[in-house]
Amino acid sequence: MVVCGDDGLAHRLAAELRGVYREQVVLVVPPAGRRVRQPVVGRARAASAALLDRVVTAVNRGNGGFDGTPAPGERVVEAAEPTEAVLAEAGVERAAALALVYDDDETNIRAALTARRLNPRLRIVLRLYNRRLGQHIEELLDQAAELADPDAQGRHGPGGDASTTVLSDADTAAPALVGTALVGTNKVVDAGGLLLRAVERRPPEPGQVADPGLCTLALLSATSNDPAGAEGSEDSGEQGPQLLPDAAAVAAATGRGTVVLEQVSYSGPPLPAGRARVPPFASLFSRRLRWSLAGLVAAVVALAVALTVVTRDHPLHATYVTLLDLFAINEPAHHESTGRQVLQLLSGLVGLLLLPVLLAAVLEALGTFRTASALRKPPRGLSGHVVLLGLGKIGTRVLTRLRELHIPVVCVEADPEARGMATARRLRVPVVLGDVTQEGVLEAAKIHRADVLLALTSADTTNLEAVLYARSVRPDLRVVLRLYDDDFAKAVYRTLRTAHPGALTRSRSVSHLAAPAFAGSMMGRQILGAIPVERRVLLFAAVVVGGHPQLEGKTVGEAFRAGAWRVLALDTAASASGGERGEERSGAAAGSGLVWDLPDTYVLRAGDRVVLAATRRGLAELLGRRGRERAET
Repeated sequence: MVVCGDDGLAHRLAAELRGVYREQVVLVVPPAGRRVRQPVVGRARAASAALLDRVVTAVNRGNGGFDGTPAPGERVVEAAEPTEAVLAEAGVERAAALALVYDDDETNIRAALTARRLNPRLRIVLRLYNRRLGQHIEELLDQAAELADPDAQGRHGPGGDASTTVLSDADTAAPALVGTALVGTNKVVDAGGLLLRAVERRPPEPGQVADPGLCTLALLSATSNDPAGAEGSEDSGEQGPQLLPDAAAVAAATGRGTVVLEQVSYSGPPLPAGRARVPPFASLFSRRLRWSLAGLVAAVVALAVALTVVTRDHPLHATYVTLLDLFAINEPAHHESTGRQVLQLLSGLVGLLLLPVLLAAVLEALGTFRTASALRKPPRGLSGHVVLLGLGKIGTRVLTRLRELHIPVVCVEADPEARGMATARRLRVPVVLGDVTQEGVLEAAKIHRADVLLALTSADTTNLEAVLYARSVRPDLRVVLRLYDDDFAKAVYRTLRTAHPGALTRSRSVSHLAAPAFAGSMMGRQILGAIPVERRVLLFAAVVVGGHPQLEGKTVGEAFRAGAWRVLALDTAASASGGERGEERSGAAAGSGLVWDLPDTYVLRAGDRVVLAATRRGLAELLGRRGRERAET
């Protein structure tokens, strides 16, 4: 496996492939001065006693704390860019898979085109932020692989040896970050119409039975203090979280919270188009101006009625004459009755009042259209909203998800040219421009009346400083931090939880959330998403049953392995059809081509395509490349 990158995701991905899948890895990274510290997978580190010491450590790591010593089973190649010579030195011609996880889309695309030419049978995983461009690049690279190697036709495409998979760390991490911010700490996995939500539920009261949902995904830690000291990670021991427990374990786990799976669908209105929305007619004018216009219209109607009564003229003609008097274009009523003359004078007076009102209406309408595409300010009475810090790649994706869920958001961004500013304008989300570390910026975002703070800037110290200040303003504020280093995230989580036991605190490392999906794609499987369960990760993957003896020919009940993997649904669109299976599928809840609640007696056949929930090690054991090679030999 060859991994090329310039940030923490590359090191985390290499650690996943080594520690979970037992693969030999060649890591291509920039020179030592530009590298970050290599993460450790599967081994807890001792937390420092003081949070300030961890902050200093994180800053030092950001300046290049990686010592350059490769881990066992890993070879490191130093190169500023993944040129053809660098890829050849890394052994791309002989590699099974290549991951290009540079932060720049153009660098990843250029290297992918070169790698496909060097090895047409190479499995490529790309990190691209632009989703539309990613779809075209994926099709282009797959087509190039088929043309370069016609004999390998059939091995290309999803799950094939020469497949191309385009992923985004922002898309992978955004559902988890959004879910953590919601009440109940929901976790969401979204994959092209498939929307799953993992919900944390408190232990049921004595005599009550908890709703299992579609299935029980995990049992949470037995104690809130986590006696193993690893905060719900793989090293938590028996008191830590248990992923994919069987029915007996769930029944015996009294007093422990659970994570259950629910299927949800988004039924709200679609997102607005790319251009700024035209404001509604009522918003063009202020309320005071609308009342003024209504009063003038009522005055005109009253004058027309009075003229009809005085002159006994036809109502339409009386209205016409009143308008002529209103705009001062009628002849003076010298020889008319006194009543007619009085009405003409009143009409002229109303006309004088109408001119400034019309001018104000024109100016307000022009001002509304000018500011329709500009940044909005937080409304005065706003409360119960989410304050989002940072509109970079991650922040933009999270903002879009929050608006899809109709959650009020106020963004804070220091750079007027940030990536997500256009999205904020399009969605008409209030934005406060300014450095979050400066006094008054969070106050302008109405942090004292907010429910959640999402600190998603690219600087760990900025996120931490904002959270600490927000907690000083409102101690019960629910906060979610994006932290670069996973070990640093653990230390911050512990300290904030101890200092503020009554408030919900979550610290998330984007590389920790995204790396399992990238690693699974390198192993040749379709990863639908990842859900964090405390400090562990549960993967959702789409798998074809054929070629996997643990699944093929077995019932759903026999294929389930507690703590490793579990079959959740059957994809009817991709699975082989069979008339004899119609009775077994009856009664199952189907949606979006997926059949849920499969009976334990359902027999999995080679042509079936199923959705699995699995741990990282369980998925590596079930679908690992080395396991298949041993089976073939």
